[in-house]
Amino acid sequence: MKLVRYGPVGREKPGLIDADGVLRDLSRKVKDIDGTSLAPAELAKLRKVDTGRLPVVKGKQRLGPCVATPSKFVAIGLNFADHARESGNPIPENPVLFFKSPTCIVGPNDNTVIPRDSTQMDYEVELGFVMGRTARYVDVKDANRYIAGYCLINDVSERDFQIKKSASQWNKGKGCDTFGPIGPWLVTTDEMKDPNNLDMWLDVNGKRRQTGNTKTMIFNCAQLVADISKYMTLLPGDVVTTGTPPGVALGMKPTPGWLKAGDVVTLGITGLGEQKQKLVPFKGRK
Repeated sequence: MKLVRYGPVGREKPGLIDADGVLRDLSRKVKDIDGTSLAPAELAKLRKVDTGRLPVVKGKQRLGPCVATPSKFVAIGLNFADHARESGNPIPENPVLFFKSPTCIVGPNDNTVIPRDSTQMDYEVELGFVMGRTARYVDVKDANRYIAGYCLINDVSERDFQIKKSASQWNKGKGCDTFGPIGPWLVTTDEMKDPNNLDMWLDVNGKRRQTGNTKTMIFNCAQLVADISKYMTLLPGDVVTTGTPPGVALGMKPTPGWLKAGDVVTLGITGLGEQKQKLVPFKGRK
């Protein structure tokens, strides 16, 4: 299934994309696409639904983040060897974990807001997965059973905040509002043959910046579930984003290609759809 959430910000409804690419409403079947509805038993019920009987959602709809209210948004740094090298970091022997604030999560096509005092805006196309079971001390051989589905994520970053203003703790540059576009849809595991072999790409203003494939990840999805669950309990609905291939603005030579207001970022992963974000300046109160 391709599960989605659609509608105005804060009032999204659950839906799915049928085999013909039509958006259908799921609100009579589940309250939302969240940890409760992503449990194995609940997904099994949804798979039995006759999609042809679900109401068609008419008109152009905003798509929200494809999962609601995760308790944690865990991110993996330097999980592609080429990206580690372009960032000037050694290839990690163990997964590098940091957190993106759940409040940074937005829809796949919502604007990216440039924070006040920002000077080094960056992008990172990434494969994400969403947990369907509570995971604690999970073995690698069992880890894939704990994943409900996969999605596209842009790990938007502010490198000055991340590197210079965080004392080596990256969170300041990763969790700003709108820095976590998720979606357009969540593809359940039964429809994803091999998440560890997916083409991925990202363009800025129509020019290719990133090209990669998840098969070159240092740690695959099962290994990440096993590792993370040693240090914290992952709950149903929690989101993990797995790292980015080379081509980020930070690594461009001789001058980094930082994003600026008016830029448009488009990105995609095979089978997981595409995103599009416009960079806009912060206009809130000081």
